[in-house]
Amino acid sequence: MVILEQCFWSSAQHFLAERPFRLCRYRTCSTVDIDTFVPVSSSIFTRSFAVVQGLICTFRTKVRSSLGDRTCLLPERYDGCVVPWCLYLRTIVCRDECGTFRRLEIAPKDEPDLWRSSIFLLISFDFPMMSSKEALSLKVGLEISPLDSNDVYDMYCILYQVSVCSLYTVKLTHGKFTWTVKRKYKHFQELHRDLYKHKMMAHFLPLGRFAAQRAQLRAMTEEMPSLHGTERMRQTSSKPKYLEEYLNDLLENSFCKNFHGMLEFLDVSALSFVSDLGPKGLEGSIFKRSGGHRIQGLNCIGHHQFCFRWSKRWLVVKDSFLLYMNRENGVVCFVLVFDPEFKVQVGRAYTDTKYGVCIQNFTRNLVIKCNSYRQAHWWSHEINRLAEPCEFLQVQRFGGFAPPRENTLTKWYVNGSGYFADLADALEQAKEEIFITDWWLSPEVFLKRPATGTYWRLDQILKRKAEQGVKVCVLLYKEVEMALGINSGHSKRTLMDMHPNIKVMRHPNHMSAVVFFWAHHEKMVAIDQSVAFVGGLDLAFGRWDDSQYRLTDTVDGSNSAQDPKPPEPEEVNAEDLKNNTQLWLGKDYSNFIKRDWVQLDRPFEDNIDRTEVPRMPWRDLSAALHGKAARDVARHFIQRWNFAKIFKYKNIRSTFFPCLLPKSHSTADALPFTVPGSGKASVQVLRSVDRWSAGTCENSILNAYIHTIENSEHYIYIENQFFISCADGKNVHNGVGDAIVKRILRAHSEQKKYRVFVVVPLLPGFEGDISEGGGKAIQAILHFTYRTMCRGEYSILMRLRERDEYITLCGLRTHSQLSQSLVTELIYVHSKTLIADDRRYIIGSANINDRSMLGSRDSELAVLVEDEERIPSIMGGEEYQAGPLTLALRKECFRVLLGADSEPQIDIDDPISDQLFFVGWNTTAKLNAKIYDKVFRCLPCNSVHNMRELKEHSGLERMCDTHPQQAKEELEAVRGLLVHFPLNFLSEENLLPPLGSKEGMAPTELWT
Repeated sequence: MVILEQCFWSSAQHFLAERPFRLCRYRTCSTVDIDTFVPVSSSIFTRSFAVVQGLICTFRTKVRSSLGDRTCLLPERYDGCVVPWCLYLRTIVCRDECGTFRRLEIAPKDEPDLWRSSIFLLISFDFPMMSSKEALSLKVGLEISPLDSNDVYDMYCILYQVSVCSLYTVKLTHGKFTWTVKRKYKHFQELHRDLYKHKMMAHFLPLGRFAAQRAQLRAMTEEMPSLHGTERMRQTSSKPKYLEEYLNDLLENSFCKNFHGMLEFLDVSALSFVSDLGPKGLEGSIFKRSGGHRIQGLNCIGHHQFCFRWSKRWLVVKDSFLLYMNRENGVVCFVLVFDPEFKVQVGRAYTDTKYGVCIQNFTRNLVIKCNSYRQAHWWSHEINRLAEPCEFLQVQRFGGFAPPRENTLTKWYVNGSGYFADLADALEQAKEEIFITDWWLSPEVFLKRPATGTYWRLDQILKRKAEQGVKVCVLLYKEVEMALGINSGHSKRTLMDMHPNIKVMRHPNHMSAVVFFWAHHEKMVAIDQSVAFVGGLDLAFGRWDDSQYRLTDTVDGSNSAQDPKPPEPEEVNAEDLKNNTQLWLGKDYSNFIKRDWVQLDRPFEDNIDRTEVPRMPWRDLSAALHGKAARDVARHFIQRWNFAKIFKYKNIRSTFFPCLLPKSHSTADALPFTVPGSGKASVQVLRSVDRWSAGTCENSILNAYIHTIENSEHYIYIENQFFISCADGKNVHNGVGDAIVKRILRAHSEQKKYRVFVVVPLLPGFEGDISEGGGKAIQAILHFTYRTMCRGEYSILMRLRERDEYITLCGLRTHSQLSQSLVTELIYVHSKTLIADDRRYIIGSANINDRSMLGSRDSELAVLVEDEERIPSIMGGEEYQAGPLTLALRKECFRVLLGADSEPQIDIDDPISDQLFFVGWNTTAKLNAKIYDKVFRCLPCNSVHNMRELKEHSGLERMCDTHPQQAKEELEAVRGLLVHFPLNFLSEENLLPPLGSKEGMAPTELWT
């Protein structure tokens, strides 16, 4: 026989001798012999320890080794007195004072083993959200009323004879957070019993590693207040005051304050006092039912109750979302954001569960189970009360998810140089989290150039921030590898190998989601949910550019064919870049119409010969947002991230790909930093999403485009990568082109001046030799572009007939000298921008085609910016009040495109004047196109109408080759970048791909 360690034994003797108890359950079972018996009387047992044969100091392990796996240690409660521990045996044989033997089963066979969780709770004393300098203060009032008062509840109480109980309303304050909980007196009793059990567990800990804590624990537990006061204090009139003092005394005791039962009593969790999540909200323990996802493939195919699983979770309701989490480890399991489909319903008809509550939004019907109708009704009422003020419950302007945000700091960018530089500086300011989503992301891209080290390389920036504790979440489009070579797998592996704080998900899984043709096309970066960058620029190769639109980038600008090749990938480091003068390193130097990107896992090897092939300049527009608008952008990312996590990683441990939480808009105005040069305006975040992409449906970008065009008074300016519109009800469905036609016809009927400027790329961005027709993909896009502009009964110019003085269609081109030869290349317009009336503009990722606009195809993101301030300007020769941000953006575009810096006679102040439209714009575009055709015989051009003429044209001599000096003199007359779009190019050919080709077998929706 082995005796327990002395300190444990003496503490146990002291406690057991002090408090008698009565066993409340008896059950006869098979006998287990024990050498020493518990002394008992007829009904009262004096507490002592039964010294079991084979028991040693390692109490728990050796008890089980002696008595078998069916033995465990279990805290128990008997007749109002807490038993700190007991031996869980199938049977204990006891002997009373008269020598009578009794067989008593102390605990039923199927009760859980709680010893492990009790030990865990004793280890975890510090609760992070409670470690505030400001103490919790309580005020308690007495209510003699049910939880709620309404007709339904009153009818329930009358019908089922439910008694109306008294509730104590506990009002709590912690710093700036205030909330209330309602408790019955029995809840105070249960709390006191649990605290007493917790105290005894601390006294009786047998493990050696807790020895150093015992003295401190005893000192804290000796100060534990008693729930039972004097007889006068126990009177009803004195109870509230007494309970208030009791709870405040508990909160002054750190041992009691950090006890999990105390936290549950106060409805407190790790998310209660996070300022950026808004008010404390509503919390409590619930049972939730599995399933309910409104996503194909995530639910059990059956609807019987056996198809569901119930789990205990901690529910947290905030001002714009709710979540449930695992209370034991603090992991957030699911986040349900408030949206226009949000509603709460009670009853079996909605839940197939007695006392069930159904919480519904676009993505899920979440069912929770309560203990009574009263509790179910209370949850429903409180959730609705908290959600009611949320602005995301209403469908906003243009059918969007977010309302316009007044007085929002915003900034526009033309080209990638300024955008990437400001983005790099903003990433350096990140303190908590960075969200990135792109169609294509190149980890090795440099954000500041020329690169003289790796400090401003994207992957190094993200690694540096991750090492500082910032959480980096990247959401990439998972491409169909046979169709695209952007190698998102390389991007994911590269980033995730850098640091555990960097998480990358790719979406969609094409087979399981049955999504083969659509893409995640939006581009955005959100920093601490306070500053966001959106637009058309991926953080990828080939995107960085400035207003010079260089065609060459050789070593030291020598433009020599003898320039050394760039180093191999493993040789590129900070020391190698110390004296670097190149702007585009490796794959960043690109001309994707000549050759698309390949071998992206070798990023510092050139994709094309930069001594022979000019690069293709990249024109794009983007924007920076602050405050509430940035929170809206982050909310979109969070919806997509959580949706992708549930769809792809539902069964993977939640800590690896965590659920993200949207910050409250109530704290959005406290900006940690701002982007220099920002101005204030009204900003509304728009998007195109579908159930496959984000779990909800929206096409607010299309609605905003049409509304802006229809309500424009003087002009619209469009820059876009695609121009496929004019609905025919068959192949094309978006109405942007139709809105343009209607607005021009209205201006013509009213005899008012109105202008439409359209700038698109001269060729689609697909690999192909245009001298041989350009390939089937290029021809397919050209077919639908010409169908929108000028060919067929639905085209804009055919419907306008002789009214083309209202609209101009242009592209961009530039020239340079490479290896002693003159070269030209089109400027690839990748912008997605609409400017109207010098007062509002739209910048985003959405092209003018069905893929981007309808919402049911590609996912997109954009912002509508409307100036709130006014400055003097000119419109149609008259004084005009323009918006400062929009006016500056329009002038910047016109200045670069028209070459106004070198031609001071060009006046860009009045965008609709005849001088600007006919002379400054159309004459410049026509002259430039004529010069380029004469010098380079470049394609596409108006003189080529069919494939025969194309072949003949390609064989003609070029002035740039035969008479280079004369060609240089001709090129001196080029002004700006504008050229007319060649509306007659291949006009006699059917550009649709033949049915026998792989492009022809693809559905038409792929191209539109």
